[in-house]
Amino acid sequence: MRARLATVSSFALVLALPAYAAGPVQATAQPDVMTPAPAAPQLMFTLRGGVASTPEYFGSDDNAIGPDLGFSFNYLALRSGRTFGNPDPWADSMGLTFGGSFRFIEERKTDDFSELAGLDDIDAALELGVSMRYGTEHFAAFGEVRRGFGGHEGWVGEVGADVILRPTDRLRLSMGPRLFFGDDAYSDTYFGITPAESSAALSAYDPDGGMVSAGVEFGARYQINDVWGLEGAVTYEKFTDDAADSPIVKQGSDEQWGVRFGVTRVFSIGG
Repeated sequence: MRARLATVSSFALVLALPAYAAGPVQATAQPDVMTPAPAAPQLMFTLRGGVASTPEYFGSDDNAIGPDLGFSFNYLALRSGRTFGNPDPWADSMGLTFGGSFRFIEERKTDDFSELAGLDDIDAALELGVSMRYGTEHFAAFGEVRRGFGGHEGWVGEVGADVILRPTDRLRLSMGPRLFFGDDAYSDTYFGITPAESSAALSAYDPDGGMVSAGVEFGARYQINDVWGLEGAVTYEKFTDDAADSPIVKQGSDEQWGVRFGVTRVFSIGG
């Protein structure tokens, strides 16, 4: 199977951390009425599964079809009465929230792409980091920072914002810009060419870190019922600066399109 970018990258793990909610309201004691025991802890999260079309590698002018997977925390209630997140899994987090972020990039095997002949293979990479989001009813902005492990050992970051529309109670639409950044280690891995790898078709190239791409994302989510939903997105990004000047990108395309569509399922444990 030809290498492709895993679409799980398009989904960040977000655990909202607002101020602790107040404990349960205590009713006035009545004769012969026992106080109920504290509620059991409750955990709520959402899984997404579907298909996606993404570039076969950074700079490729061809897309590949593959799985689309997503996972997010929605709500956690402790026995003490403290809560995190929102008990309504379909509601957006308001105000400032913090969480985790991850992205998985599949390996790039030179044998799969004749145009990359002579380049070294790149192992699969897992990026782990943190995210920050500020949301209102019709607007949201976010920032993410991740560190790579495996295929690359660099640091990357992404910032973006969305305008949010709700034509109906069940349909949510969003659209906004995205900016992606990578350090020298990241840029060297995916856009650089060492002298030993260079050829007449792909000359040696040593890119610096900085802004890697700028783009836009359009997303849609439809709530079928309390636990099932549909979710999709269309993404566009254009490589910039040193990434755009890479011979790898020049022989392919500096414009990258992606499409994903999946089914979501809300799970609740305890409570």
